[in-house]
Amino acid sequence: MSTGERIPPAIQEQLVRLQQLQQTLQAVVAQKQQVEMELMGVERALEELEKLGDDAVVYKSVGSLLIKADKETLIQELKDQKELLNARLTILTKQESRARDKLQEARTKLQEKLRGAGI
Repeated sequence: MSTGERIPPAIQEQLVRLQQLQQTLQAVVAQKQQVEMELMGVERALEELEKLGDDAVVYKSVGSLLIKADKETLIQELKDQKELLNARLTILTKQESRARDKLQEARTKLQEKLRGAGI
């Protein structure tokens, strides 16, 4: 008898659900890390721009081009981008927390069923 035949269908379904929850959590964590990296880049760019004098010539990357831009306009664009990234980070942090809670709950239920089934 193979392992799949000995495990009741209800427990197999819970195992699949547990794997799905783990994948969801991994995806959210990866997105959160990406947003954190983008946020750090924006913050560094803002710091450097604010150090420059008002007469400094600055450029903005657009695709594969560098285009001359107004310093104050760039600062405002970066501040707007930072605000959006912070909002996204807040959402992802909440999603991560919920995903972790659901995963823990699914693990607990699965362990209870496994004990109840004597597996």
